[in-house]
Amino acid sequence: MNRAFLSFSKSLSILALAASSLVSVASANEHAAKPAKADAAKGEALYTNGDAARSIVACVSCHGAAGNSTISVNPKLSGQHEAYIVKQLTDFTGPARNNAVMTTFSKLMTADDMKNVAAFLAVQKPKAGAAKNKDIVKLGETIYRAGIAEKNVAACAGCHSPNGAGIPAQFPRIAGQHQDYTIAQLTNFRTGARKNSPQMVTIAKRMSDEEIKAVADYVAGLK
Repeated sequence: MNRAFLSFSKSLSILALAASSLVSVASANEHAAKPAKADAAKGEALYTNGDAARSIVACVSCHGAAGNSTISVNPKLSGQHEAYIVKQLTDFTGPARNNAVMTTFSKLMTADDMKNVAAFLAVQKPKAGAAKNKDIVKLGETIYRAGIAEKNVAACAGCHSPNGAGIPAQFPRIAGQHQDYTIAQLTNFRTGARKNSPQMVTIAKRMSDEEIKAVADYVAGLK
């Protein structure tokens, strides 16, 4: 067997080994990059009991059993889209959405904690709310379904859906949400106190107090 052939064979072996190594590395990287699946059971435990070792208070104390808050200034989270909850918890850790309570607890949570809690809340059954002010609910319905053309305010239904269910991974569920909470958030968007949604900042700045209250009341009655 001549020397050239041996050299050629050796080169092929080296190339084959290198290719095999690259495939193994790529496979390992792919496996390492694959995110852990959310664990709703762990999410329920953290939501219900908190974690005293990390000074995380049980979410249920403010947001109610299964996310059905009974405190009007604290949002109902039951049935909320997973991606939205994770985004909000993440945003609370930065400057886009600062809150004295939620920023503190969000910073104590891991990325897995956030995903787990979100997975638990997403499958809970929301309790219906109700409109309270019959004098403005019609205005709220008009704005929600058709917007305010002269102010260039788009219809809320376009993003949050006609029944307020939202669009998973894009826009939150708002049906049945407390009036006080919705008013507070739209007002915060308008003033810039909350800035983690450019679309909502733009829209809220074009709305009056009466229009915000009307939309909030209409949304509370959606199912």
